Amino acid sequence: MDITEWLHPTAWLQLFGTFATIGVIAIIFAETGLLFGCILPGDSLLFTAGILTAVSTVNGQEFQPLSLPALLVGGPLAAVAGAQLGHWLGAKYGRKLFDRPDSRIFKQEWVEKAEYYFNKFGPAKAVVLARFIPIVRTFINPLAGMLGMDSRRFFMWNVIGGVIWTDVLFLLGHFLGASVPDIDKYILPGVAVILILSVIPIIREVMKGRKDKGNGANINDSEESRASLSGETYR
Repeated sequence: MDITEWLHPTAWLQLFGTFATIGVIAIIFAETGLLFGCILPGDSLLFTAGILTAVSTVNGQEFQPLSLPALLVGGPLAAVAGAQLGHWLGAKYGRKLFDRPDSRIFKQEWVEKAEYYFNKFGPAKAVVLARFIPIVRTFINPLAGMLGMDSRRFFMWNVIGGVIWTDVLFLLGHFLGASVPDIDKYILPGVAVILILSVIPIIREVMKGRKDKGNGANINDSEESRASLSGETYR
């Protein structure tokens, strides 16, 4: 796949073919558990996968039908398992996990953005809400581990966030696919809307960050009890 297809969910589903259901579950795991997963499609893939549990043709192109029960069970399990892996890696390797130069698939600003949400909402809310923010949902898990978020507490909120994120998008896609005539004509616009909604929080915070910098503030300023990448742990 070329770069224009990399983030297109239908391209991935076509690539997986007969194993599309397994492929979706694998991407969910990679996106939430491995740092390179931040470049993989997330919300748009889940939404499209949900639609393809109800229809099998998109713009005249045939797709392997996906199993809704398998997605509703496997999706949350992969999301939770991936996030737990990320938390474990963060706890085990600490700052070294993020100590690398910027590249096409890694930016230090992404880590800083995840830390910002961690500080702004607190660990529990951040773990849940980050599921709906691209890139942040990848880095929030190892960050939580690195900053010492209790593993049992992390697991509880990880499960809640993982189930809500995956199953809501799967079910939304499924019910639209089953109830809207010729839904295949609206998949691309629907994916575009989801992508736009997904990046709105990032754009808003980037603009806010620029404004704060203009006023001499730092978006990562936090209370003394909050975590920071300087090495302090969350208390």
